[in-house]
Amino acid sequence: MEPPGRRTFIALCFCAALLPMSEVSSEGVHVPSVLHGVKGKSLLLSMDTQYRLDEAEIQGSWYQTPPGGSKELLVSFHTFHNQSASVVASMRHRERFSFRSPDVSLLIPRLDEAAEGEYHLDLSIQFPNRNDLLSVERTVRVTVDVPVSTPVIEKNPSSTVVEDKENVTWTCSVKNGTRVRYQWLRNSVPLDASDRHRFSQDNSTLTICPVRKEDIGQYHCLARNHISQRRSQTMDLSVFYGPYNLAVRSDHGLRTGEVFTVNPGELVFFHCQADSNPPNSFIWISKTKNTTEVIAVGQRLEVTSYKLAQAEEFLCRAFNNVTQKQDETQFTMVVASLGTGKEKYFQDSSSFSPLAGIILTSLFVIVGCILLVYFRKTCHPKRVLMNIYNRPLTEQKRPNRSGHEDATEDFGIYEFVSIPGKMESTQASSRSLAHRESVQDLHTTIYDVIRHIPETPTLATQGLLVRHGEA
Repeated sequence: MEPPGRRTFIALCFCAALLPMSEVSSEGVHVPSVLHGVKGKSLLLSMDTQYRLDEAEIQGSWYQTPPGGSKELLVSFHTFHNQSASVVASMRHRERFSFRSPDVSLLIPRLDEAAEGEYHLDLSIQFPNRNDLLSVERTVRVTVDVPVSTPVIEKNPSSTVVEDKENVTWTCSVKNGTRVRYQWLRNSVPLDASDRHRFSQDNSTLTICPVRKEDIGQYHCLARNHISQRRSQTMDLSVFYGPYNLAVRSDHGLRTGEVFTVNPGELVFFHCQADSNPPNSFIWISKTKNTTEVIAVGQRLEVTSYKLAQAEEFLCRAFNNVTQKQDETQFTMVVASLGTGKEKYFQDSSSFSPLAGIILTSLFVIVGCILLVYFRKTCHPKRVLMNIYNRPLTEQKRPNRSGHEDATEDFGIYEFVSIPGKMESTQASSRSLAHRESVQDLHTTIYDVIRHIPETPTLATQGLLVRHGEA
């Protein structure tokens, strides 16, 4: 008797072997829901299954339902152990369709308009060693398309249009192509429907109502179907618009908001600018004491500040002759001394040109060379250096003395002479000591201090003797 564990193991293996067969269902058979074919080319309607069909017995049929027509049998087939037999309903279908086994697919050798429609597949599959029968029904929708040709765009009107007054209609068309879809782009950015941008049902027509400045750009359309895609050439849209962004500027004086402050006697130029197509016409108006006066025509205004006694208001008006639109801006001119403060310094420094820098640098170099030549001719630096180099060492390196560093320099004869009514100190040489009697006759008291004089006189004693000699 077999143990219980072994019997349980055999039972589990048997159940595992039966499990795949019990899970067989029509969900394991797949057919594409839509197929897009190219006219004149072949198309295969195939079936994909996760089961092995080489030993299964299969019976089935392919049907077609043309657009607006009724269901029609195309072919019936029966396959068993890779052996197949098929029956075509008529000779017309035999030329148009071909049955392939063992995958029971249907081949359309050459597509035409008659090949469009829905194709139905009915199957019954009997697997080996099974008593149940698997039934499958699938439907495939087939379209036959023609590749699109290069689209062509047109604009109506073809001339430049006026903003807020005219509309523009764009049309895109192709010579060849089926089931074509269109898309419009401006400056390579797709356009969406809005209050001013309206599209036809197939997007082949775009209407801009009314046209504005922001509609200016390059337009092109994109034509596509399920099997191809083409892009048209670009076309420009030109629009008359404006004036916009009117402003007054000046390179003179100091601007604070809408007030221009200029120096007395300064000649000031104002420029009026605005965005417009075509260019605007400008007039300048002076406003004083509730009165207005046209003082200039054109984009530029010239004002002499010394003619203004006080602040004066001006107005620039721009007018577009095509759009019949106008705009104006007002500003005030004040005459006052701006001084030479930091603002003027920065203004002058900002206008410093590279050429001026080069000239200034060249002047510095030339002046430096002239000073160097003058210094060499007047000071003779080489001669001065030679004198310093040839100077005796005792003169070059003579230290500062307090008078008592070298005792040998203190040797000598010191004489003190006293004269009634006048006191003088006189130095005398050793030779004056021999004539003491003549000095005493003048009622003079002499105190001699005699020191030992070295045999080799020093620089100090030599200098003393010289002074005695001069005395």
